Amino acid sequence: MSSFVAELIGTALLIIFGGGVCAGVNLKKSFAQNSGWIVITMGWGLAVAVAAYAVGQYSGAHLNPALTIALAFSGDFPWADVPKYIVAQMLGAMIGAVIVYLHYFPHWKETDDPGVKLGVFATGPAVPNYVANLISEMIGTFVLVLGILAIGANKFAAGLNPFVVGFLIVAIGLSLGGTTGYAINPARDLGPRIAHFLLPIPGKGPSNWAYAWVPVVGPILGGSFGSLFYKAVFLGKLTAAFWYVLIAIAVVLLIAYVYQGKTATYNKPKNVLM
Repeated sequence: MSSFVAELIGTALLIIFGGGVCAGVNLKKSFAQNSGWIVITMGWGLAVAVAAYAVGQYSGAHLNPALTIALAFSGDFPWADVPKYIVAQMLGAMIGAVIVYLHYFPHWKETDDPGVKLGVFATGPAVPNYVANLISEMIGTFVLVLGILAIGANKFAAGLNPFVVGFLIVAIGLSLGGTTGYAINPARDLGPRIAHFLLPIPGKGPSNWAYAWVPVVGPILGGSFGSLFYKAVFLGKLTAAFWYVLIAIAVVLLIAYVYQGKTATYNKPKNVLM
């Protein structure tokens, strides 16, 4: 299997399980309806673990453009392969979202709230504020990448790493996910959001494009800084990229602050789960 196909299949599996748990918990007449945040976070953690077990040997199981870019910054992944991985991840996320749509096909009509339907596909803020929401996504993805690199530096029994990373996802969701639904992955949010826009979902409402850039830009900057921080602090290899990304974070937050003041409060999915 090629690395492109592996990233596509792995990201599709991630969304099938992750988007699927959001659908099960939130769509009406699902047996899992209202089972709560713990179920959501466990579902996503296991989604990451299963997807990583499935394709890790073929592509390294990035499944996340922010992680791919972060590993390129740290020197652990060639920049030349970054576009290929991101395209595969985006396509896989869209395919996974379509499969979730088909699996829960009769439940869309039964669910009246368009915000709940969007929340199956994409994240949204509990309190809309571009600066705060960006910071949340940056911190969550910083912890994700730092945690993955730290876990990788330890010795585990063969094949245990993906399982431990799955619990890292659960920990991030439980501790940091309540603000924005912890996208921490541009493909996880943007791919399904595009699917939501294109699919004939009954009564679906808008796809909230005003917010869509936050779970793309925030994770990329936070994840990149996480890898450079790990390299500088844990390995003692400070590079110029560390400062460049830090400056980029400051500039983006400033732009977000100005933009926030010039725009009306943007809508959010009522289901703001990952």
